[in-house]
Amino acid sequence: MKEMIRYGFILGLICVLAAGLLAGANALTRSKIAEQAQAEEQSALKEVMPQAKKFIPVGLAPDVLYYKAVDGQEKLLGFVFKASGKGYSSVIQTLAGMNLEGVISAVKVVSQNETPGLGMRITENKFTDQFRNQDSLSLLDVQAITGATISSKAVMNSVIQKAQEIRELIKNEK
Repeated sequence: MKEMIRYGFILGLICVLAAGLLAGANALTRSKIAEQAQAEEQSALKEVMPQAKKFIPVGLAPDVLYYKAVDGQEKLLGFVFKASGKGYSSVIQTLAGMNLEGVISAVKVVSQNETPGLGMRITENKFTDQFRNQDSLSLLDVQAITGATISSKAVMNSVIQKAQEIRELIKNEK
């Protein structure tokens, strides 16, 4: 019995020590991780709306509703928004650029965990390039990927749904 208590105490001590080390590592790297995430987001914003010089978030972080994309003279060029939808095996998050007329400039998949080889094809340019110059409310010419229909439809439906929301919010911005 004494031996079991001793082993339990040693195991508890190891757990406390490991938890303390993990908390310390997290505290030391938190700012670096946040900086890296911010840099990745800025890069993705620039990718979906390349003509913009600055992106102004609308809403409070981390709940940004959308970004206003402006040029060097602060002229509004369009909007960038995040959309997410349930794919086959994960939630798929995308970033989409939309001009003032509601036409998609580009779509980039920023987060997904779909089936390797099939569902992951939604990240390929062959699929995402179909969104360029499409009306954000219909996406009529975007073809789903054979074998990854659920993932493809999740991207398309999430972009359409979020574009509708954003277009309602920005009616008076133009």
